[in-house]
Amino acid sequence: MATVTSPVADVCRAAKRASRTLAQLQTAIKDEALETIAASLQTRVDEILTANDSDMRAAREAELAEALLDRLRLDEARVAAIADAVRNIAALADPVGEVISGQRLANGLDVRRVRVPLGVVAVIYEARPNVTIDATALCLKSGNSIVLRGSSSAVHSNHALAHIASEAAVASGLPDGCVTLIAGGGHEELAELATQNDSIDLIIPRGGEALKDALAAVATVPVMYAASGNCHVYVDATAPLAQAEAIVINAKTQRPGVCNAAETLLIHRDIAPQFIPRILSALAAAGVLVRADERTLALAARRDELGAQGTAGARGLQLEAASEEDWATEYLNMTLAVRVVDSLAEAIEHIERYGSGHSEAIVTRDTLAARAFQLGVDAACVYVNASTRFTDGGEFGMGAEIGNSTQKLHARGPIGLRELCTSKYLVEGDGHVRL
Repeated sequence: MATVTSPVADVCRAAKRASRTLAQLQTAIKDEALETIAASLQTRVDEILTANDSDMRAAREAELAEALLDRLRLDEARVAAIADAVRNIAALADPVGEVISGQRLANGLDVRRVRVPLGVVAVIYEARPNVTIDATALCLKSGNSIVLRGSSSAVHSNHALAHIASEAAVASGLPDGCVTLIAGGGHEELAELATQNDSIDLIIPRGGEALKDALAAVATVPVMYAASGNCHVYVDATAPLAQAEAIVINAKTQRPGVCNAAETLLIHRDIAPQFIPRILSALAAAGVLVRADERTLALAARRDELGAQGTAGARGLQLEAASEEDWATEYLNMTLAVRVVDSLAEAIEHIERYGSGHSEAIVTRDTLAARAFQLGVDAACVYVNASTRFTDGGEFGMGAEIGNSTQKLHARGPIGLRELCTSKYLVEGDGHVRL
């Protein structure tokens, strides 16, 4: 069974044993296992959706926010997409054994640096059952065992998905213990998992700041945070208005409950009189609540300009004054903070102060401004004239991702196959001794 209630230490030791076998498996065996997992997901879709229905009913009774319900929800199309992501990962090149660098030293030693699996990866995540399979597929392809710990809100969905993946993997020749879902424990279980130094090589939490803080307080195992996304779109003085509108609306509304959705819009003062009435109308039509600074509120008060845009949406504008807290908030819903800035430098300063280092975008025709934004913004992904919604392992050609790392060691950005590897040096000689 993939889901266990045995002591955490026993589970992690079993995963460590499995990792030693996984690290030596041929690519074809791993790929066959992934193909079997993908096929099993689709043939057992009714089982998955029945489990998900149980979670959805409980979530509605608990009155979870719509953004969380959207993360939790599965249907046939989403299960098919999850299976396709597994197949995409199977089709990718195997990173294990890839030569990163190599040379022959002056003394005749041959030195190669190659990619190798990390070993055992523990993934802790909230209310997104697709992560169960995405993380499993990425770990298995990169030669790692995986220990999964999902949230209580997705307990039935995660159990079904992990059980199917584990059965398919083992049936395809992968070792027992390579996929395990821990379920049923509270904070004590989390603390125990986070201190398994002898068997867990890396923990990746995928959730909000509360999960991050809880792990930071107890973890002795290395942690790579797939952290929150307080993402910005900055509309520069030379931005084409139609393009800027399309990017802002996509970044905010295409899927507002995810970490790469925009939470703050910054607008250069020179373009604000033309752009603010237009974008407020578009945001109103999309049902977005705007939390705005004083200059944005003043421009919004010009109802004749709003009306000139020819959209009835402006009449239903939801507009409130922004507080200091709004600039630092990851809403994960249809709320957007809007501020007018005096310069590109001020926009970069705002992002530096309030951003989470996830994804930031500039809309501009000025190549020098674009370059200054790319160099000046410290984030995992920096966009020029594109929506922040593209920050995703699938979109980046990684097949899928476990999350988006906002750290700088050892990986940054979408966590895919190569990010689940470390390296070792292979040194070959012919009786060499050091003098």
